[in-house]
Amino acid sequence: MNPIYDFTGQVALVTGASSGMGLATARAFAEAGAAVALTDINAQSLDAAAKDLTGAGHRALALACDVSDEDQVAAAIDRTVTTFGRLDMAFNNAGIQIPPCDAADEAIEVFDRVNAVNLRGVWACMKHELGQMRTQGSGAIVNCSSLGGLVGIPSRASYHAAKHGVIGLTKSAALEYAPRGIRINAICPGTIDTPMVSDMIAKGELDRTQAEADQPINRLGTADEIAQAVLWLCSPAASFVIGVALPVDGGYVAR
Repeated sequence: MNPIYDFTGQVALVTGASSGMGLATARAFAEAGAAVALTDINAQSLDAAAKDLTGAGHRALALACDVSDEDQVAAAIDRTVTTFGRLDMAFNNAGIQIPPCDAADEAIEVFDRVNAVNLRGVWACMKHELGQMRTQGSGAIVNCSSLGGLVGIPSRASYHAAKHGVIGLTKSAALEYAPRGIRINAICPGTIDTPMVSDMIAKGELDRTQAEADQPINRLGTADEIAQAVLWLCSPAASFVIGVALPVDGGYVAR
């Protein structure tokens, strides 16, 4: 049974919101009463997701955005504030996966792209979210790292470098903004049953049976389980939680 949150009168922004963990979190924010800005690079899926929410009576805004482009990020956050009047919560979730590769063979273009989205994208989102929250004197941000931000796995060096970077970014910014009434944390999902993971399995880049066995709970996580962790970190229930990198991984990093 999920806890009940009341975010009535508040505004949330979720990146990578057209599917998977982002969509589940946007839906959870909306069902808890928040107005939600959904951003994603996939405009068609994004529009469909926002229409589902508005059709259910929620306030939702679809904003096509490539988080690797800071100008697009700034415009999306400006539009959110113009539309809803403020920004109280953000889940910086947009990210990409890359094929496993020997570290000696990986192309610089692959390294640059995964860092542009998974690290610089989080930095750009957090930067512009903080600009608004600083004027309000309040807010909560959750950045999406990964179990790959806490451990290493062979053939995943570039992806893990970006996800480790998200945790460093989170901790330093959290210390800077805690005295200003803004809480910043990160979550570190394990292997979650999302379209991205399904695609990895279909391409032979991930073995589902092994992935399930690697998590002591012996199953993949669900997008809703990640959403609930994000909502908790944004809620008053986590008012004394600052600068953490919270594993939500079925016990993976506890082994």
